[in-house]
Amino acid sequence: MKDNSMRKLLVNLVAAATLTAIPTFAAHAHATLERSQAAPGSYKAVLRVPHGCDGKATHTVRITVPEGYIDVKPMPKAGWDVAIEKGAYDHAYKLHGSEVTEGAKTVTWSGGRLDDAHYDEFVLSGTLDASVAGSTLHFPATQLCDGGEVSWNEIPAPGQNPHELAHPAPSVSVAAANGMGGDHGGHGDHAAAEAIHAGDLAISAAWARAMLPGQPAGGGYLTITNGGAAADKLIGAESPAAGKVEIHTMSVVNDVMTMRPVEDGLEIPAGATVELKPGGFHVMFMQVSEPFKEGAIVPVTLVFEKAGKVEVPFPVRAASGGGHQH
Repeated sequence: MKDNSMRKLLVNLVAAATLTAIPTFAAHAHATLERSQAAPGSYKAVLRVPHGCDGKATHTVRITVPEGYIDVKPMPKAGWDVAIEKGAYDHAYKLHGSEVTEGAKTVTWSGGRLDDAHYDEFVLSGTLDASVAGSTLHFPATQLCDGGEVSWNEIPAPGQNPHELAHPAPSVSVAAANGMGGDHGGHGDHAAAEAIHAGDLAISAAWARAMLPGQPAGGGYLTITNGGAAADKLIGAESPAAGKVEIHTMSVVNDVMTMRPVEDGLEIPAGATVELKPGGFHVMFMQVSEPFKEGAIVPVTLVFEKAGKVEVPFPVRAASGGGHQH
């Protein structure tokens, strides 16, 4: 009798474990958008899917289009069927002088195969409306696999770090449309774009100074807050808009202004805020072939010792107020 009871208990435990494992697979790397920051206007949303479903191949990928991302068109993929579900927007938008009231709400690629050991991208092209400037748009995505699914649909609460979530929805931070206003030693009206989070760091108020025709170098500025218990370092930067990018410091010695690269990285102490501003620490763009123009966006990748690489858009603003150009 004891043997029969034990056998039944084991069977029930195995069955329960099997049923629990079927609906949703765990994943070890998040699905993300290739460009996590952008300005209002044309935007190509590239969903990066790093794997299948815990050993199972993905056969369907579905993206929910957020409100404010309009005129969306998916890029066809060889071997995959694509379907667009359209619906009414919450309100009308203006696009190329015409009123737009409906568009893609979900886009689904199906019939293909993404093995667990492989990586793939799924692409949408559309427009970020000016009304979403200064906000974050989320693109919930779902992978359907053989016998289960993985949903990237968790949206962080206000102030919450999305890295704390198990399945965060891919997102893009849309730069604020308003400008800096006057520049008085870095104490002007900073950008109101939502902070970009990377680990314990929050990056905000990024902007680049407009350059004069023929000017080969320019400056960029931002604020970095470390909310963690350990220090981090900004050890480098890169941008397709410049041949070389360095972190520089500026100081006045014997009434002579000098500028030099920061050796061994710029420390961001635990619990502190470091401001890169005109007249002090700043990002130095060198070997710039096309001078930055007011209203443009300079894509920059900041490199931190602990937080790693972080993509940050630098809106270009007028070089008002005189002073040194960097």
